[in-house]
Amino acid sequence: MCSIRKAAVTVTAVALLAVTATACGSSNDANAKGRSSATASDDGLQAPTSDEELEKWKNGGWKNWDKDKWLREAADFINPVIKDLWDADRLRDADKTPDDEQKPKVPQEDGGTTDPQPSPVEARQLSTPYHSASPATGKLLFDMPDGQAVCSATVVSDPAHPGRSNLVWTAGHCVHAGAEGGWYRNLVFVPSFNDKSLNGAALQSVTEEQLAPYGTWWATKAATSQQWIDGGGETSQTSSAYPYDFAVLEVTDPDSSKSLEETVGASVPVWFGAPTSADIDNIDARGYPAAAPYDGYGYQQYHCSADPVRLSLDAEAPTMHWLGCTMTAGSSGGGWFTRQPNGKAALVSNTSIGPQDADGWLAGPHLGTEAEEIFDSVRE
Repeated sequence: MCSIRKAAVTVTAVALLAVTATACGSSNDANAKGRSSATASDDGLQAPTSDEELEKWKNGGWKNWDKDKWLREAADFINPVIKDLWDADRLRDADKTPDDEQKPKVPQEDGGTTDPQPSPVEARQLSTPYHSASPATGKLLFDMPDGQAVCSATVVSDPAHPGRSNLVWTAGHCVHAGAEGGWYRNLVFVPSFNDKSLNGAALQSVTEEQLAPYGTWWATKAATSQQWIDGGGETSQTSSAYPYDFAVLEVTDPDSSKSLEETVGASVPVWFGAPTSADIDNIDARGYPAAAPYDGYGYQQYHCSADPVRLSLDAEAPTMHWLGCTMTAGSSGGGWFTRQPNGKAALVSNTSIGPQDADGWLAGPHLGTEAEEIFDSVRE
């Protein structure tokens, strides 16, 4: 939590971390945005506040996952750049997913707001290079207590900085462990990861530049819903947190003078308050699936296109988009796209959950007022 007592310390931390950390607003500002607006920054933390502490963090102090020291509140997020941490080996070998248990049971009786389960749609690999097929999409990598993990994410447009966005959209469970944990660490976004779809023996000698041809972008700010922080996670099989399983990151590449959007040449607007699934003709979901039957690492990018239907997990929560698709864990956080009335593509959701068994479906949150508040809190 931000506090007056620690204001002087915060100034020191910002100076040390340069562009990798920003101070949060007052607690009154956060409360004014409502329960869903959970913005993260570097204030009021057990975080590096001196050169010595920063060096300890970079030299392995971040590996302390003691529950009492695992920063979890909305304002607790820190992510100082550790140069060369994400080398070719770590980029290649990350094989954990935070969503192996993100499989709530689908209600059988819900008053008619859940449609019949959609038929499976076989995921297809995107054409290569990925940058030509889908320049705004990429892979999210980070550290969890049991190792390096993977999700998917999308460059989204920043209305305050047209053509120069540094904003990335993903799932809440890809940045925060939910009720039983805290913020994940060393979060980086890699646009067009493994752009040419290298596989087999080629991956054993792959270079960092081949896996991350457009750079490795460190998260400087992060926000997810308070619903996810309070109720999300693998212990929640029917949690009402899943309809709020979204997150926004602000990112930077310390080695680049350009914005993320300028670097990749694209971003996608977020369509807040889009129609429900009943009124959307087609959604295209993209991501880097890793879990079986895929390669276990998420080296290739896939997509599914299908007509969505409605899924209700909680009568008190928004209805989710429900899509037939055979992508698995690792695709979480990946963008769901449709056409706006003006014909332009927009992001309307992200992969959040999949089935208990290999039934070939995914679900993602409807992006309403709560999601827009999260988005605005990061770009302020």
